[in-house]
Amino acid sequence: MGLRQMDIARLNGFLEKVREEIYSEPPSQTHSEITGRMFQFFMDKYPLPQESTILDVGCGQGTALDLFAREGYHPIGITMDSEDRAVCQRKGFAVYEMDQSFLDFEKESFDLIWCRHCLEHSIFPYFTISEFFRILKPKGYLYVEVPAPETSCIHEGNKNHYSILGKRMWVELLRRSAFRVLDCIDINHVVPAGPDLYYAFIQQKS
Repeated sequence: MGLRQMDIARLNGFLEKVREEIYSEPPSQTHSEITGRMFQFFMDKYPLPQESTILDVGCGQGTALDLFAREGYHPIGITMDSEDRAVCQRKGFAVYEMDQSFLDFEKESFDLIWCRHCLEHSIFPYFTISEFFRILKPKGYLYVEVPAPETSCIHEGNKNHYSILGKRMWVELLRRSAFRVLDCIDINHVVPAGPDLYYAFIQQKS
C-alpha cells in the first residue's frame, strides 16, 4: 500500500526537522586513527581493483576519501552538511549533499560503500540499508561502523543519533536486507569520558 499525500507531507515535515539537527564533522584524532586502522584491515582482507567505484556515505571532511585517494582510487562522497561538502570539494573530491536514505544513484553503481558513523543518523536504518543494497554491484562490499549503546559516551544522547542499536539487531537488519555478513568487529577504545565501543560490520551483496 502506497503512501498517501498526507503521509508524505508528514514525513517531509519530520525530515526537515531532522535536517536542522545536522552539524559539521571536523576530523578528530580518535576517529582518524580508527578510520586508518579499519581502512587497512579492509584493504588487506578484501583488496579492490583500481577501477573500483567507491562511495563514502557521510564522508565528513574527507578522512576516508583521503585514504582511498592515496591508494589510487577515485572515491566520491555524500554528506548532509554544506560546510563538510565545501571542505571536501576544496580538496578536489566529488562530494554531493545527499541524504543516505534517498540516494540519487542508479542501481548497481558501486563496488564498495564505506559508511562509517553515519547509519546511526538514519531515522529508518532498515530502509537505508536497503538503499545501500540497491546501489551496490553484485558481490560489492559494504563497510558499516556504528557506536554501541550504553557506553560511557552515552551515544544515545547525541542530538542527531536516532538508531543506536545492539550488535545483534544490526546484524539482523543487514541479513534481512540480503547482505552476507563477513566480519563483525568490536572496536574498543578509551576516551576522556571512559571506555567506549564501536561495532564494525563488513558484508557483501549476495
